[in-house]
Amino acid sequence: MTHTSDVLRIAAVGDIHCTKTSQGELKPIFAEASDQADVLLLCGDLTDYGLPEEAHVLVSELSTTKIPTLAVFGNHDYESGQQDEVRQILTDAGVKVLDGEGCEVAGVGFAGVKGFAGGFGSKMLQAWGEESIKDFVHEAVEEALKLEVALAKLTTRQRVAVLHYSPIQQTVEGEPSELYPFLGSSRLEEPLTRYSVAAAFHGHAHHGQLEGQTNSQIPVYNVSMPLLKQQRPDHPPFRLWEVAIAPPKPESP
Repeated sequence: MTHTSDVLRIAAVGDIHCTKTSQGELKPIFAEASDQADVLLLCGDLTDYGLPEEAHVLVSELSTTKIPTLAVFGNHDYESGQQDEVRQILTDAGVKVLDGEGCEVAGVGFAGVKGFAGGFGSKMLQAWGEESIKDFVHEAVEEALKLEVALAKLTTRQRVAVLHYSPIQQTVEGEPSELYPFLGSSRLEEPLTRYSVAAAFHGHAHHGQLEGQTNSQIPVYNVSMPLLKQQRPDHPPFRLWEVAIAPPKPESP
């Protein structure tokens, strides 16, 4: 993509939950996002049951999109155990599905992972006790490490994180407090701070808050489509955000 502006316009949305009967519902949204932005981020729960049939419908709905599209999976995309086939369908259609990888669009780096649960701050679940609890925490740690590796490999000055689970509690508040431990993990916040990302986008919390920030003041945006529709009914159901395109780092002599 040839980009001549000094900013990159990002359209981000999650929790699309595309079903086998979603034909025609999403095309106008994606078309508007394509008109207003330079890159589209899909923040997980792309499908409702993780079925290849749903992925094919989503690909059809994305046919109106003429900008680079980056995606991460959510928990729903794993429901049927066919996530590899779903990923291949999306990849074949030109969607870049990130799972611990990074990519660059017009001088801005994007790192994406699904993320995982475990809770926030002092209430974050620790790896102690039963083996099943240790396995649960291990999954959260592994997702955070994947995010860190993806961010570390980016050579751009500006980095953006694409997630499904939240890295902070603030953007899940509004959900029942009993659900907080299953909506994200503070372990995802640490790589964001270490690599000074410009912003992080996530979904998953349908009744959370639209925005918050990490302890280091990095903006975090909850772009769950149900939440956007509820709280911004007069706007298209995606978050439009601009990031300055910084010049590349000078090469070492």
